[in-house]
Amino acid sequence: MDINNNPWWLLFSLLFICLSLNSHVSNGADTISANHSLSGDQTIVSSRGIFVLGFFKPGNSSNYYIGMWYNLEKVPELTIVWVANREKPISDRYNSVLRISDGNLVLFDESKTSVWSTNVSSTTSNSVEAVLKDDGNIVLREGSSNLTEFLWQSFDYPGHTWFPGMKIGYNKKTKVNQLLTSWKNKEDPAPGLFSLELDPKDGSNQYILMWNKSENYWTSGAWDADGQIFSKVPEMRLNYIYNFSYVNNENESYFIYTVKDSTMSRFIMDYNGQVKQMNWLDGPKSWFLFWSQPREKCEVYAFCGSFGRCNEDTSPFCDCMHGFKPKLEHDWNLEDYAGGCERKTQLQCGNNSLSNGKNDRFLKSPNMHLPEHPQSVAAGSIEECETTCFNNCNCSAYAYDNNECSIWSGELLNLQQLTQVDADGKTFYIKLAASEFSSSKDNKGIIIGVVVGSIAFVVLLGLVLFVYLRRRKRTIKTTKAVEGSLMAFAYRDLQNATKNFSEKLGGGGFGSVFKGVLPDSRVIAAKKLESISQGEKQFRTEVSTIGNIQHVNLVRLLGFCSEGTKKLLVYDYMPNGSLDSQLFHVKDSKFLDWKTRYNIALGTARGLVYLHEKCRDCIIHCDIKPENILLDAQFCPKVADFGLAKLVGRDFSRVLTTMRGTRGYLAPEWLSGVAITTKADVYSYGMMLFEFVSGRRNFENSEDGTVKFFPTWAANRIAEDGDLSSLLDPRLEGNADVEELSRICKLACWCIQDNETHRPSMGQVVQMLEGVVDVTQPPVPRSLQIFVDNQEHILFFTESSSSQSSQKRSNTSAASSQTKSTTSSTSS
Repeated sequence: MDINNNPWWLLFSLLFICLSLNSHVSNGADTISANHSLSGDQTIVSSRGIFVLGFFKPGNSSNYYIGMWYNLEKVPELTIVWVANREKPISDRYNSVLRISDGNLVLFDESKTSVWSTNVSSTTSNSVEAVLKDDGNIVLREGSSNLTEFLWQSFDYPGHTWFPGMKIGYNKKTKVNQLLTSWKNKEDPAPGLFSLELDPKDGSNQYILMWNKSENYWTSGAWDADGQIFSKVPEMRLNYIYNFSYVNNENESYFIYTVKDSTMSRFIMDYNGQVKQMNWLDGPKSWFLFWSQPREKCEVYAFCGSFGRCNEDTSPFCDCMHGFKPKLEHDWNLEDYAGGCERKTQLQCGNNSLSNGKNDRFLKSPNMHLPEHPQSVAAGSIEECETTCFNNCNCSAYAYDNNECSIWSGELLNLQQLTQVDADGKTFYIKLAASEFSSSKDNKGIIIGVVVGSIAFVVLLGLVLFVYLRRRKRTIKTTKAVEGSLMAFAYRDLQNATKNFSEKLGGGGFGSVFKGVLPDSRVIAAKKLESISQGEKQFRTEVSTIGNIQHVNLVRLLGFCSEGTKKLLVYDYMPNGSLDSQLFHVKDSKFLDWKTRYNIALGTARGLVYLHEKCRDCIIHCDIKPENILLDAQFCPKVADFGLAKLVGRDFSRVLTTMRGTRGYLAPEWLSGVAITTKADVYSYGMMLFEFVSGRRNFENSEDGTVKFFPTWAANRIAEDGDLSSLLDPRLEGNADVEELSRICKLACWCIQDNETHRPSMGQVVQMLEGVVDVTQPPVPRSLQIFVDNQEHILFFTESSSSQSSQKRSNTSAASSQTKSTTSSTSS
């Protein structure tokens, strides 16, 4: 047969040629051998199709890199996890090549110059091959006969991503740290300023974050092997897909971790200076941020660069001080602020004659977090302090606080604008060129015109207001606006609005609440505060702080009254009252259905997240209970009294011990006397979740002198993984989503763990209620463990139970003894 004239043979030959040009190369789809290479759009893929290695271009950049990313078939969002030529990009991927050369994996650019290499020696270069493994490790080995010994591996040279199975540690012999290094920005994988490394101190088992390899701005805290967490990252306790190990020997110390199942998870050193734990969620097809540290971007050292100012309440977080502009505008557009800011006009210091006799001046910047590295100088007044800085051409700024003068030379780092009521804010004076200030002579005519016009406007406005006020039948003459829209009410006006406080809506440890109607027909709830002893200035400052807090799940503060010992807070009125009235006291068909209860639980959690994590100052509520959850006309929950912990101040501990109606919501740490954190609110919230399920109080007094304690019964059923429908409010008749019921019961158990570090944060609570994060099986809290073996209703025996029969007493002696002490402590 003449194969040259056979059309089938020609077709087979063409097919063979096409297959030989397939983008997956080498003798294996995951391997680059000595006879093969990568170029253009060619890639190799790990054996199970998890990772891909090839050329890529980040964002709108014109540069190309050899890098590794998750296979888009599994993670449709391009996620680069390792880059070879971070510092030496190429411009033409089609004429560049990655291949084995002299026993190394080498990247040659379009001019055939080596721009990256594994830089190892091999005696049998013809058998060397590079393999992309399913754990994200690229290994260089001598042939396929030895699968465990590597000439080189990418795990020894991490980029910004930490994979399971990869070491991040410290070599004690070479004194070299194996660290994660951030990208410069989201379009430039060049090494950035931020890195994560093991603290090089001998025997240290904590990680540190470094800026420019010189400033340590965050530490993880020591490793707790028993708890499997770093002391300053308690969020790790809730992620059960990880298993961390710490190794410390004479040669090295390092951490390594593994993950359960086939979960795709990674840690990254982000270009914004935060270390982040990311998990891939198949449902929404996106990366889920489980935690990040530091929690706030402004806590990252020099986040906004020199002369840049960070502000958590603005977007973007960084801007330039007055008289400055971004040094690299393009980088700022990529959220890379490291270049900082530069002066719009250079200072005239040392040569003021060049500016027509106009001297440099100082701009006052109030409520600032002062820059790093101040220099203290002797000065008896603020004027002397300013003169000292003015006469020093290297001085950029000064501050005078508590009769101490501080000056800063050169560039200013770590500037932060605080809120207007931040107690830690300092006044700061920065040196600017004279041209940055308006000339009084040039503006004299403008000022005169503005003054004359303002006087005429005020006179006209006064006449209009006079006529209007004369025609009003009712008015609140002494009420005025302060701190924005917050109103300062006169006591007698609130007396009139509430009909001398005649319609009481409820009460608690901080005072009673009364319904009222303002002259403009707005319905209000006025709370008369008790045991509030602050001075006038402190009270107004703290009230203005609360007044600036706005969230859909927080009751809005309209205003306040402060006249001597008469102090009141005025809120929006909630027509559906408090949660306890809807949950415990509704007998007819108007009781809350399951969907409404679940939404109330979720909304309440979101309100607490705002207080704990989103406010300038973390606000701990300290009194979470159904009475303090109010419901609007649509049953949207509003957390009330969320500022009282801050308002009460130093006296709060005393006030709390005399509080009524909160037994059963107090976290154990209140009773042990340790410092209180946001986890105290989490505990109270967890106790309240049990009441969402049962529709009754956790504590119920019985006629025989016992107290039924629902959480113990519920924890028992949850631990047994039994039918949770028996825990439901009987009024619901079983009408509840089974998955939601299981989720909320398990979450309640997690929230009431005895050790506060075992409890989730409120942010994690929201994620669990939303179904974003799974809720694992919780342990029974130790304080409840003694009752686990009891049947059905668990009994707290009180003093009145002493008349019970000796048989009953003998059967429950252990429980009775423990319960008496617990009840006594709680009551106190």
